[in-house]
Amino acid sequence: MCSEKKILFVLALILLIVSSAFCGDWMQWRGPNFNGSAEATGLVGDWSVKKNVKWSTKLPGTGASTPIVCKGRVFISSTDKASKDLLGMCFDAATGKELWRKKITTASRKIARKGDMACPSASTDGDRVYFTFENGVIAALDLDGNLKWQRQLEDQYGSVHIKFGYSSTPLLFDGRMYVLVLRHPDQHLGEDGKPRDSFILAIDPVTGKNIFKQPRQFKALEETYDSYTSAIPFVHGGRKLILVNAADNLSAHDPATGKEIWRYKYCLKPIRWGRNIASVVTGDGKVFGARARGDGFYAINGGAKGLVEEKDVAWTFDGPAPDVSTPLYYRGNLYVLAGSSKKVVSCLESKTGKVKWTTKLGGSDPWRASMTAGDGKIYCINEGGLVVTFQAGGDKYKEISRINLDDKKSLASISIADKAIFIRTGSKLYRIQK
Repeated sequence: MCSEKKILFVLALILLIVSSAFCGDWMQWRGPNFNGSAEATGLVGDWSVKKNVKWSTKLPGTGASTPIVCKGRVFISSTDKASKDLLGMCFDAATGKELWRKKITTASRKIARKGDMACPSASTDGDRVYFTFENGVIAALDLDGNLKWQRQLEDQYGSVHIKFGYSSTPLLFDGRMYVLVLRHPDQHLGEDGKPRDSFILAIDPVTGKNIFKQPRQFKALEETYDSYTSAIPFVHGGRKLILVNAADNLSAHDPATGKEIWRYKYCLKPIRWGRNIASVVTGDGKVFGARARGDGFYAINGGAKGLVEEKDVAWTFDGPAPDVSTPLYYRGNLYVLAGSSKKVVSCLESKTGKVKWTTKLGGSDPWRASMTAGDGKIYCINEGGLVVTFQAGGDKYKEISRINLDDKKSLASISIADKAIFIRTGSKLYRIQK
């Protein structure tokens, strides 16, 4: 009996250690809390190109995908400027040494200047790492780089390409992978001449096979059909939902079936170019989202049902709102970055929408990557590689550091793991740590 108790104790200890390790990892695009934040401590605030850089390594090409960190490894997708190859890559998180690179697919078309063939971020469940590319290829590899399965969405569902390139990152949640294809129906005709649909696809991450395909059809104007957003999970009052914003509507879906639970038409004045880029974020029992093209910001209470009307909206913000950057929720505050032209960041009280402060970030390049938070600090990077760190919360903006890595096409959001921040610029991958 004593021996059995010892075995049970050891097993419980192992589970606790494994659980703790995963808690410190950054396994998906918006991190462990799906809101851009991590429960980290000891993160560096003051650093430079020579100070507190544990390592940096050269990359073969650009990519807008965020570094994903799990079990002491860093995973990124990347283009290869020497070829048309699209790669899945793995680095040792402690040293920056490249452990493997895998050619997964080939760039089959050109996309707009602002796009990137390696835009969707990788994600991992701790057993497999999943890479997605602009041409609709999704591949699952084990952590040593061995291919487990691969799919080409376009073979089955037609082109997923939209104006600036398909860039939705699949969501891993509750044992499933949720993939969004949100596109203009008349620009994606099938072989029978009929319009292609927009949909939510649930995939078994172990086998790569479909669990369900849920059509998502709303009427919109021209480019407004296109969406670059990613699905976000929302758990409130014991109810689990998958949130999707596109085509003038935010919709909440049952993760088990894809069935729509509620919907909010966030666009007050429909326009022809109202495409969505910024995904929604959740916190304090609310859902927060930016209207298309940065035309305002809204908060919806978690218990919504059916058709949500304007009178049911918890609060709105008419100040500078994001066009591209997904909002950040951290410690009871919401941070919204209008970085394309105004280059303004605002801190709002999440429960009421009260503006605590607003400031200009400056810099010569736009701020399009989403912000990241941990250890009371907020990190953001612009397209020229300028990294600004400022203090979270407070009644005034307080900048901690401003470091210029001077690297164009820095599009990826920063990630946090193992008391370090991981930065992917246009040409390099960095680990910054005290």
